[in-house]
Amino acid sequence: MARKKIREYDSKRLLKEHFKRLGGYDLAIKSAQVTESTDFNELAEKEPWLNSSKLVVKPDMLFGKRGKSGLVALNLDLSQVATFVKERLGKEVEMSGCKGPITTFIVEPFIPHNEEFYLNIVSDRLGCSVSFSECGGIDIEENWDKVKTIFVPTGTSFTSEICAPLVATLPLEIKGVIEDFLKVVYTLFQDLDFTFLEMNPFALVEGKPYPLDMRGELDDTAAFKNFKKWGNIEFPLPFGRVMSATESFIHGLDEKTSASLKFTVLNPKGRIWTMVAGGGASVIYADTVGDLGYASELGNYAEYSGAPNEEEVLQYARVVIDCATANPDGRKRALVIGGGIANFTDVAATFSGIIRALKEKESKLKAARMQIFVRRGGPNYQKGLAKMRSLGEEIGIPIEVYGPEATMTGICKQAIECITAAA
Repeated sequence: MARKKIREYDSKRLLKEHFKRLGGYDLAIKSAQVTESTDFNELAEKEPWLNSSKLVVKPDMLFGKRGKSGLVALNLDLSQVATFVKERLGKEVEMSGCKGPITTFIVEPFIPHNEEFYLNIVSDRLGCSVSFSECGGIDIEENWDKVKTIFVPTGTSFTSEICAPLVATLPLEIKGVIEDFLKVVYTLFQDLDFTFLEMNPFALVEGKPYPLDMRGELDDTAAFKNFKKWGNIEFPLPFGRVMSATESFIHGLDEKTSASLKFTVLNPKGRIWTMVAGGGASVIYADTVGDLGYASELGNYAEYSGAPNEEEVLQYARVVIDCATANPDGRKRALVIGGGIANFTDVAATFSGIIRALKEKESKLKAARMQIFVRRGGPNYQKGLAKMRSLGEEIGIPIEVYGPEATMTGICKQAIECITAAA
């Protein structure tokens, strides 16, 4: 399971689009998204309620506590919303220690209400935890003792009996409505492969639940079966995280292939770089470097998997090598070309792309005093490793080559010893 945060606008869009299918009636949710490219006149034509309602506007940037931070404006008309957005769009703010520009807002009707409720659903390996409180809102943390939580094991239906402890203290006139709402939202949570969903608060508007504030996360590994249900979904970067040009290039490659190509720069001046096959293996390599006390020297996180073709691997390897060899300072560096033991990826084929890139970047590798460590197993691994050994002799760069008899953690230790011996 891969938990990916989505914007509040998309969380509410999915709730509105699928609630009637699963619950039998419409939720009166209205919302609009505003970015730098938004034309407010065109937006008002598309969403006429913007001109006929008092409005709420707030950043939609994957961070919370917006109200307490003075980033929510209430009871505005559309021209006031436009002014509020203009004054803040692109401006850098700091939230929970992270700094970044505000690029996206959500605009909704201003909904007067008396009571505020809280709902949270979180999935884990064995089932889902469902939490509910009749004291929701910005002070939920101060009223956490009033939050009731139940656990629903995987494969268990969310029946009235299971839901009963959550709604036991509600007044009879709203108990049935809220119970039905919780049951439909739970069904929707599972149907759309949410991994996290929170409404804080939701209210009752004309007797029907209405989410005023909502957060959601989806399991993006389930995209293959949900692409029609999710529609044009966006998985934004965490707040404060902006892709570099090289990261954007790899992201573009990743979107165009059925394989997986991931690349994140952690420290541009780092002296240990990785080009690892397999998501699990890539985490082991990165964690091992950190566990051995050299996280500050780790230049990147990188992962390729899903049998990318030679051309894709070539383009990917070029980017990793360019970053790993940038701004040589005379000190030795290490590049770990690793992985676990592949099930179906042809090791020799993927190594062909990497070898082509290493040949192209020979002068850069030498200038950066790069030493390469290779560890791989899987189909055709002997042939792939033999090519790597020959490459080292051909271009005159030290390349240590190992098969599955060597441990992944051991290779990381060797890379560390390489850079520290020359320090």
